Amino acid sequence: MALVVVAVVGILALPTVGPGNGSLQRRFGPEYDRAVARHDGDVHAARRELSERLRRHGRLRARPLSAEERRQYEAKWRRIQERFVDSPGAALGEADHLLTQLLHDRGYPSDAREHQVAAVSVHHPRHVEAFRTLRLLAAAGAGGAGGTEELREALLRARDLFRDVLDAGPREAGAGRPDERRRLHVRRPRSRQDATTKGGV
Repeated sequence: MALVVVAVVGILALPTVGPGNGSLQRRFGPEYDRAVARHDGDVHAARRELSERLRRHGRLRARPLSAEERRQYEAKWRRIQERFVDSPGAALGEADHLLTQLLHDRGYPSDAREHQVAAVSVHHPRHVEAFRTLRLLAAAGAGGAGGTEELREALLRARDLFRDVLDAGPREAGAGRPDERRRLHVRRPRSRQDATTKGGV
């Protein structure tokens, strides 16, 4: 009898993960691991944070865009990619601004940036880190850290999120999209020698 009591007490003392842990991992993907790391390995704290994000932002509904609005957004992004050749830092700043505006128009919160990032993590978890990186580099400006190849990669990854939000708003987005970077043509910035050869400054 004593052994049974000890066994029961031992079972009750074991840390439980609780229902929904697997579903949170599947939904958030790499963002789940990031949350656990941010809480120093405390899985329960990470799950509470992610569950709160779901509670706050999981019911967002997409605001439709007209065909003309979509064309305008696509044209603006193409101009940003073209500008990157001569002004990488400025192009990233414009990309951050355009993506923020698109998120607002599609129904994401715009009262605070951290709320917008949290909502993106719920509906586009595989692209939210690209969103954070874009914002950090855009905030640093043209004189900030990061080589041109790093900036180019950041713009390519942000383009994946841009396309996902443009094609699918909240609750429409899938778990992920195939890597589209092979079809994206963000040219590397021209070197000073190239600019001189072509008559540039």
